[in-house]
Amino acid sequence: MGIALLSAKRSKDPSTQVGACIVNEKNKIVGAGYNGLPIGCSDDDFPWHKEGAYLDTKYPYICHAELNAILNNIGMDLKGCKIYTVLFPCNECSKAIIQSGIKEVIYLSDKYESNDIFKASRFMLSKAGVQCRKVETKIHNIELVFDVAKV
Repeated sequence: MGIALLSAKRSKDPSTQVGACIVNEKNKIVGAGYNGLPIGCSDDDFPWHKEGAYLDTKYPYICHAELNAILNNIGMDLKGCKIYTVLFPCNECSKAIIQSGIKEVIYLSDKYESNDIFKASRFMLSKAGVQCRKVETKIHNIELVFDVAKV
């Protein structure tokens, strides 16, 4: 989950930074992603608004972290892998998770669980036999230090 959180920091989204990390059966990282624009699309050329006319918001343009992690995998079959994600995946990402063969979703937050998109997601994942669980941890923060004098 730490890698998913760290990946989220790469997102340019000012309101929601989400990251995801895929691991194989040996818990080795095989993919990571964050919510952002497709390759070749400049962050400066697209809107980041949450509200307004649809084409003036971020929603038609952003690739979610889970989809990016799947697309950015190291070129292996993801069957049987686990995905760690900051937010419970939406219905579109859940379709990709199911199609890729990922068998477990570990999430940090399910703050949109009452939204129909996420109800549909949970239903699909359940019917496809993908296990979902909220991460349980006693770690509340991790600090990265880049000042070599302090290391």
